Amino acid sequence: MMINVKEKSIISNNLPKISKIKKSRKIVQFYIDFVNFLSLGWVKEKILVLVGKKIALEAYSIKLPCIFVVMKSKTTNSTALAPETVERQYKYWRLRIMYSLIIGYAAFYLVRQNFQVAAPQMLMELGCTKAEIGWVFTAFALIYGFGKFFAGVICDRTNARWFMPIGLIGSAFCSVFIGMANSLWVFILFYALNGAFQSAGWPPVSRLMTQWYAPSELGTKWGIVNASHQIGSIIILLVGSEILELLGWRYVFFIPAVFALLLSIFLFERLRDNPRSLGLPSIEEKENLLNDTGHSDDEEITFKEVFLEHILPNKSLWYVCMANFFVYIIRMGFFNWAPTFLQEAKNSTVMGAAYMNVIFELMGAVGGFIAGWASDRVFGGRRNCTSFYFMMVLILTLFMFWYMPSESIFVNTVFFFVIGFFIYGPQTLAGVSGAEFGSRRAAAAGTGLTGTFGYLGSAVSGWGVGKIADKWGWNATFIFFVFCAAAGAFFFMLNWNRTSQCYKVKA
Repeated sequence: MMINVKEKSIISNNLPKISKIKKSRKIVQFYIDFVNFLSLGWVKEKILVLVGKKIALEAYSIKLPCIFVVMKSKTTNSTALAPETVERQYKYWRLRIMYSLIIGYAAFYLVRQNFQVAAPQMLMELGCTKAEIGWVFTAFALIYGFGKFFAGVICDRTNARWFMPIGLIGSAFCSVFIGMANSLWVFILFYALNGAFQSAGWPPVSRLMTQWYAPSELGTKWGIVNASHQIGSIIILLVGSEILELLGWRYVFFIPAVFALLLSIFLFERLRDNPRSLGLPSIEEKENLLNDTGHSDDEEITFKEVFLEHILPNKSLWYVCMANFFVYIIRMGFFNWAPTFLQEAKNSTVMGAAYMNVIFELMGAVGGFIAGWASDRVFGGRRNCTSFYFMMVLILTLFMFWYMPSESIFVNTVFFFVIGFFIYGPQTLAGVSGAEFGSRRAAAAGTGLTGTFGYLGSAVSGWGVGKIADKWGWNATFIFFVFCAAAGAFFFMLNWNRTSQCYKVKA
């Protein structure tokens, strides 16, 4: 193949020593990938060198840093495989990827929620006020929320095997720097930066789930993987508290960071990208389903296509975003303020309130799984219809919990069981809906956008709920929660019969 002037220019600028390398093709390709990995300039071409034969250019339709070009998934051309071979391979990789995602995303919580565990001792030792620590949480929520959408867009164009571990490594290093700091502004800086890395955690999950599972089973499997939220949260709440008592608040950041770094290596070794990257047929080909995009998995998708075709005109996706906004106000409102409410309004002890928070998370895992299963098996893939029923029961439960004048630990525990169950069901299904309505080619972007709206709701639940409770008391707070539940139910109702396009089987 002849090399034109443009190709010569790119080669001379990017790989000046390539002609001197006399190693094997594999080593040369590793060198090229390593150079691209270190280069952070904005480029349009990736050079593929086949030593002694040819040099070709693959043009990209969107300018991305070279680090994301290296992470791009490579599709393997598959020969015709026997159906039993495909089924066996799918079964193996589905199990491997699922448990890796659960462990991996739980690891993100180890270097995310450790700040909440360490905060009480930090307040005493460093003399920070609650308002000052509150700014740290606010900075994280804003960066994390907006970061989820942009991380989703990038993840749809890259390889999840790279994307998720890099986010976890970044979060681990941020945790180390927070543990070494003594200044409020350093806390804000690195916890906000942590939010950016944390936003790279869930988009790969949504991408891989939609690539490996058919819509008819996606809700159930999503509910299982979604339990990683609660698994990570409970581990850091319990283990982090022990570390805090034994070693002090700084080690609450150091020790989880070490485990996060080790688990990032585990993730990279275990994860793979879509089925076609392993020489297997896509999920549509395997299950004989309609392709929800009309495009092949091999085709590139630009940011312009993502935004103008899959996001902006997608009313169903925006309805889910608005519903998730209100769901997160209640979810994070309970998570952040339930201990205070229980002690002030229900005369609970500190430990009693802590255990109820753990119960809230545990039942959330159960609720997420049951909601996913019901949306698959009972409601035929109608995630929003399922969420509507959950929200209606939640409204009734919130009324009963507040107006029942009981200080009984048993009664309050039962209500926390029920509230956790019915709030995490819609939270789980909002993620599934975001991935399905965004389409498989933009699943991570769709889920990222719903997550962005969710964490805008989380920001409201922090400062907003606290302000309402201070000014008008807990009565007004629960009226606000009921209003949010009703608003969430309304937006879910707007998508009553909406399902994934892929639910249909080819004729």
